Amino acid sequence: MTATSGKVVSGFNAKLMGFLESVEYRRIDNADDLEDIARLRYKAFTMVGLARENAKAHLIDDLDFKPNAHVMGIFFDEQLVSTIRVHHLTDAQRDGVATARFPDIMHPLLDAGKTFIDPVRFAADPEIMREYPALPYLTLRVATMATVYFDVDYCLSVIMPSHRAFYKRVFRSFEMAPARYVEQYQHYLELHAADAHELKRTLFDRYPFFNSQPSERRMMFAPHSELMMPPLTIRPTARYTLQQMR
Repeated sequence: MTATSGKVVSGFNAKLMGFLESVEYRRIDNADDLEDIARLRYKAFTMVGLARENAKAHLIDDLDFKPNAHVMGIFFDEQLVSTIRVHHLTDAQRDGVATARFPDIMHPLLDAGKTFIDPVRFAADPEIMREYPALPYLTLRVATMATVYFDVDYCLSVIMPSHRAFYKRVFRSFEMAPARYVEQYQHYLELHAADAHELKRTLFDRYPFFNSQPSERRMMFAPHSELMMPPLTIRPTARYTLQQMR
């Protein structure tokens, strides 16, 4: 990772670092928490037209329960404000949205031994987003931590075309597959990827709030069998990492 020593964190980065002080991450491992995640997904997805309005208001699928899935909740002042799910894709573990929606692209790469983080199901409370528009950055921080923890080749983005510029600017993502119409969402989705080695080389220098310490990444993604006691909450370590680099 590129050191940020000698640089003063200011402006946008300083604001995000400050916001991060009130944020906690939680692994979603039980049914009650997953129900809360489902309600937040429904609230967020209906707002942008990715879910049809219905009485059940639940958005849980089989991919939430796959062994390579990690569902995370982001809490601000004890309130669930956003969520994201990441899949660690390998030759042996292929379950994920990118593989399901772009099988012709993904399976040959997985056959060749390439590995990926597939972050999907990003959802943020629309009301909180209006007050804290930078919330997506702190939610997608989960994907950057997974990219480092699992030491993959690429971090994927299955996105609507209107989000392309954001991922290209922040993660320097490139297109792997052009837009395809997905009947389930009644929207076009594209497949993009960020080279993990380039991401680790430059991202934390440009956006130090994405950075983390090994202990935080381990609490986020290590199997429960490796943790003596699974953490109830996980506090961000980006500020400590930045201080160590100075």
